[in-house]
Amino acid sequence: MLCAASAAPADSAQEALKHFVDGVQTLDTHFEQVQTDDDGKITNKSSGHFLLSRPSAASKSEAGKFRWSYEKPYQQVSVCDGLKLWSYDPDLNQATEREAKQALIGTPAALLSQRGGLTNAFTVEDAGAEGDAHLLKLVPKSKDSDFKSIELLLDKNGAPQRMRFADQIGSHSEITFSDTKVNSKIDPAQFQFTPPKNAEIVHGDAPMTNVD
Repeated sequence: MLCAASAAPADSAQEALKHFVDGVQTLDTHFEQVQTDDDGKITNKSSGHFLLSRPSAASKSEAGKFRWSYEKPYQQVSVCDGLKLWSYDPDLNQATEREAKQALIGTPAALLSQRGGLTNAFTVEDAGAEGDAHLLKLVPKSKDSDFKSIELLLDKNGAPQRMRFADQIGSHSEITFSDTKVNSKIDPAQFQFTPPKNAEIVHGDAPMTNVD
């Protein structure tokens, strides 16, 4: 009985992960993000809106589509159409374009948006439970990842409640999701981006670090 009880949380966590990967096709949620330095001091707080549309089960190798919009205390948006990743800063009127699959390797955005390849990119460990939610720890397999580890808290239906990730220099970011809608209809236009007139366009291949 003790062995069975010990095994239950891990089994439940893996089931939650399966619900997250296979059952969450779209996600519409608000987020709050808190960043801290290696001493635990808060360095930044921000909030905004996140939209996600995963590729079909038959297209597991493709990047998902998402729109990550910072609204407070500043405005900034990153949009992925599955092929290209655009990041736009209104204050600078500057838009950066990257090839999505390469730019997202080993990032939290890849974890949220892709359907397949999760265990190829991350080592997945069970980290216990918080009530009915299950905590997973993911360690990027790529040595070039900006992140040392990522924690993902999933509810019993697989929807993300919280993400916490540590970078290579000891800083942390924690993102809490609220007002989450799973598998609701999202206008496809939300995942398209056209640079504003007169915007500076930058083409780059560096991995993204802002969309967390």
